[in-house]
Amino acid sequence: MKHPGYLQRLMTLAGGTVFVGAASRFAAVGLFGVVIDALLFQWLMSRGAGLALAHSVSFFAAAAVYYSLNSKWSSRSLHPGYLRWRHFGRFLTVGILALLMRGGVLALLVYGWHVPASLAIFPAIVATAAINYLGFAFYVFPVKLDPPSADVRWRVVSLGIIAFSILLRLIYLGSAQLIPDEAYYWNYTQHMDLSFLDHPPMVAWLIWLGTAIAGDNEFGVRIGAFICGLIAMGYLYALARNLYDKTTGMRAVLLLAVLPFGFVPGMLMTADAPLMAAWAATLYYMERALLADRNRAWLGMSIAFGLGILSKYTLGLLGPAALLFVILDPASRRWLRRIHPYLAAALALLMFSPVIIWNMQNDWASILFQSQRATGIGTKFSLHLLFLHMLLLLTPVGLVAAALALWPGNDAPPDLYARRRRLFVRVFTGVPLAVFFGLSLFGAPKFHWTGPVWLALLPTMAWMMGQTGDLRRVASGVRAAWKPTIAVFLVLYAFALHYVVLGIPGIPYAGFTQHYFWREATREVQQIVENVQRKTGQKPLVVGMSRWSVASSLSFYNKNEGGEPMDIRSRNLFGDKSAMYDFWHPSEPPTSRPLILVGMIPKELERNRQGHEISPMLVQPGPIQKRAILREGRPLRKVYYRIAQGYLGIEPESSGKSEPEGSD
Repeated sequence: MKHPGYLQRLMTLAGGTVFVGAASRFAAVGLFGVVIDALLFQWLMSRGAGLALAHSVSFFAAAAVYYSLNSKWSSRSLHPGYLRWRHFGRFLTVGILALLMRGGVLALLVYGWHVPASLAIFPAIVATAAINYLGFAFYVFPVKLDPPSADVRWRVVSLGIIAFSILLRLIYLGSAQLIPDEAYYWNYTQHMDLSFLDHPPMVAWLIWLGTAIAGDNEFGVRIGAFICGLIAMGYLYALARNLYDKTTGMRAVLLLAVLPFGFVPGMLMTADAPLMAAWAATLYYMERALLADRNRAWLGMSIAFGLGILSKYTLGLLGPAALLFVILDPASRRWLRRIHPYLAAALALLMFSPVIIWNMQNDWASILFQSQRATGIGTKFSLHLLFLHMLLLLTPVGLVAAALALWPGNDAPPDLYARRRRLFVRVFTGVPLAVFFGLSLFGAPKFHWTGPVWLALLPTMAWMMGQTGDLRRVASGVRAAWKPTIAVFLVLYAFALHYVVLGIPGIPYAGFTQHYFWREATREVQQIVENVQRKTGQKPLVVGMSRWSVASSLSFYNKNEGGEPMDIRSRNLFGDKSAMYDFWHPSEPPTSRPLILVGMIPKELERNRQGHEISPMLVQPGPIQKRAILREGRPLRKVYYRIAQGYLGIEPESSGKSEPEGSD
């Protein structure tokens, strides 16, 4: 066991303040704050306050006492002039992050592990205290005299932010409800196949493995995404370290942990989660093969590439990028005469064979579907939307940093390796990005498609963050803007997760909620089903009147509720396309069983996507009704439904083709 003095020296060397002389006073203040926090929380809960309100109020009361007493008693001799707005702002930022993190701890313990709230508050307070202390020592009051080097500071800061980001995802992983996309991919696992219409099978394999180990719950569905996020971080660090140095590697992982295009796939189980991991791995092995001249790297590249195209077809864009790099880089052209790249391509193609076999068995449905999605339908110009999507994925600061990283002259001194490195980064960023630029001239690529493209550029962006010699106004402004950007987005992620899991006192649920809160909505739909079944004596057929969102979400949460599952179909009963539901339930014969049509908006229950009324296909269709979904008396969302006494089948004029859709 390490001596306390060793840990104190280690913290000091890392840039953290250790209040040795004031330790007893800090401990007394901390203990007093814990007592106030716990007692006030218990009192509020006993008065009927919700979990979010009780823990928020008790936290802020304890934090006010903690800050006031420390500033006037514990640390005043060590930090004269403690009460400054800059310090207070930093203290408030750390406090908000700690509060939002502890909300996740409470939700995990109370809702996930069924620990009584009166007991769950204590480990939540411990987690809060740890975050507050580390934030206080390293961020609010870092070492001023004889501070550590810039490299050490960057590594410590990066490590802390990365750890917080990872812990935030892990804490909320099983508490936040599934979005419809995740529920749809979970339905893949209920109909396992070699591949699927809209995606290769990797997302289904990961969900199947996760739920087999952890159960059919949110954690089981998402644990694969979480692990893929860690894999992506590991490979990105290794890539940036090889291209630049270890500190740049840490900063690159920091950017991946904070920027939206990296944080979201590491949390949500979509096809983008394994794609990010495979893309980062492919780039790493490409660098080892092409820049470091390692023969064995081609084996790693082929496996990473094969797993990537089993995740999402867009990873295939790295193939043309590699070919272009080999053509442009004289030192790499010799690989055209060697067998390694061709064996790697053959192995990757062999790994991709399940998708090829499925397409052969299904008239190349997935290939045709993806080609239509990629080009869009018609000639819709959407280049402006592509720039907006890039802004959302990278943040404004990130987008400017990316432009600077691609701009000539923003790299290391132009020796041979620096030129090859610059070419590697620009080719493996530019080729996929050019494809999306081209598609956006006449189609409408989805906003998240460009996400993995930035992985090749992150090392250079991270390298630029640490350069102090470049005094150009734009570059120095970007470096200065990274600090508030990182803080703001960490707070936004924590706020959003706390909001959807526990709520935020005083802020109503609105906006996105028609696509969310399906656990509560499923309970209401189940009640409607039970009422209809009691009245008619027949089990009704529940039809989700969106492409797949409603049917998939109801299927997942109906299973979790237990009891007799609902019999669920999708809107293809009325002549619309419904992605994989066209394969799972291609048709439904006329029936006298009651139908309950469920939708997110009223018009979905009136007409199909071709504009044809659906009433002629129903027996005695009733009016559209609305059911308000509540949580602890607070409105969450609305669900619309319509009851019919039977189904007559699809009318010929209502079964026309509809355009491919990428999301519901």
